[in-house]
Amino acid sequence: MLQGKVLIAQGGGPTAVINQSLVGAVQEARRWNAEGIYGALHGVSGIINETMVDLGQESDANLERVAATPCSALGSTRDKPDLAYCQEIFKVLQAHGIGTFFYIGGNDSSDTLRILSEEAVKANYGLRCVHIPKTIDNDLMINDHTPGFPSAARFVASAFAGVNLDNRALPGVYVGVVMGRHAGFLTAASALARKYHDDGPHLIYLPERSFDMDTFATDVQAAYDKFGRCVIAVSEGVHDVEGTPIVTKLAKDVEHDAHGNVQLSGTGALADLLTDAIKAQTSISRVRGDTFGYLQRSFLGCVSAVDQLEAREVGIKAVQYAATAGRDGSVTIHRVGDYAVEYRLTALDEVAGKTKVMDDSLIAASGNDVTPAFMDYARPLVGSDMPEACRLEAPAVAKA
Repeated sequence: MLQGKVLIAQGGGPTAVINQSLVGAVQEARRWNAEGIYGALHGVSGIINETMVDLGQESDANLERVAATPCSALGSTRDKPDLAYCQEIFKVLQAHGIGTFFYIGGNDSSDTLRILSEEAVKANYGLRCVHIPKTIDNDLMINDHTPGFPSAARFVASAFAGVNLDNRALPGVYVGVVMGRHAGFLTAASALARKYHDDGPHLIYLPERSFDMDTFATDVQAAYDKFGRCVIAVSEGVHDVEGTPIVTKLAKDVEHDAHGNVQLSGTGALADLLTDAIKAQTSISRVRGDTFGYLQRSFLGCVSAVDQLEAREVGIKAVQYAATAGRDGSVTIHRVGDYAVEYRLTALDEVAGKTKVMDDSLIAASGNDVTPAFMDYARPLVGSDMPEACRLEAPAVAKA
C-alpha cells in the first residue's frame, strides 16, 4: 500500500509528454486508494512555499486532456536543492503527512530525492521517494532513453527536414543550434529525416567531441563544394579540447543561469559566432543561423506516440513500485529485443546527479556525423509515422 498522502511535483525543463507521467501517477495512486494526492506548484519551490493543489479532486476527463497537453501542468522550477533546502522541504512534508513523494524530473530532481530519502532515514520518518524520469537531453544514467527525448527528437528531425528543403531551394549555409550541454543525443536526432544521399544536415557537431573552429570552417567549405550548399546541426554545448564552451571563448558578454552555469540556450550567441566565422574563413557569403531554444521542448502537435505511451507508463510504474517494492528509487527504461521496453526500479544514487553521454559507437569517426547505430537506436523512438520529404522525378528538358 502507499504510505501516507501522496505528493507529486515536476522539475526542470518541460517536455511534450511530462503530463502523461503526472496523470499516470495520479490515476494509479487512486487505484491504490491513496489517502490524498497533492501536486506542488513549481516543483520543490511549491513545497517550500506550501503552494499545492488537491489532484484528487481532478476529473479523469480533465486529467486526460491535461495528459495530452505539452509542458508542465503543475509548473516547474530551476531550484537545485542542497541539504539545507531539502531539510526545509522535509519539514513541510511532515507537516502535511506526506508519506510518498514522486518527483518527475532529470538529474537534479533525482538528486533531491536522494537527499530527502537520507533525511527521512535519519529522522526515522516513513517517506517513500520515487523518481519519475524525464528530460529531452536523454542524459539520465541507466536508462536506454528518457521520456521527453523521443518527442523532442521528432521535432528536431522534422525541423531539419524542413530546413533541408529550404536550403536546397535557395542554396547557402544554414547553422541550427540545438539544446544539449553535455550530451548530443538531441542534436544527433537532426539526422533522422535524411532520405537522399545529399540531404542535410551535412555536418553534425556534438559535445562528446572537441570542437575546433579552423577544422569547422574547412568542413563547411568542403561540404559546400561537394553539395553546393551545407546544412549544419550544432549542439549548444560544443567545447574546445580543454572543455571550454565555444560560446564563452568567442562571445563578448557571457550570461549565466541560476545554477551559475554558462547560459547556452536561447541567447543566439553561438549561432551568430559560427555564422560570422564561416563568412570570415570561407568563400561563402549566404550564411544563416538559428537557435532552436525552447521550441524543441514542448512543441504542440509534434509528439511521439511511443513517448506518450512510455511517459504514462513510468508514472504508473512509479506508484506500483512505491506501493510494493519496499524501497526508494528511480524508474528506469530498458530496451528489450528489436524494440520493446521493460521498467525497473533503480537505486537513486545510480541516477542522481549523473550525466549519460553518447557512446562512441553512435558517433562517426569524422566527429561531424552520426553512425548507422545511432539511426537504429533512435528511429523506433520518434515513430514510424515521421513525415517524409519527396522530390520531383521529371526528366530534364533538352536545351534548344
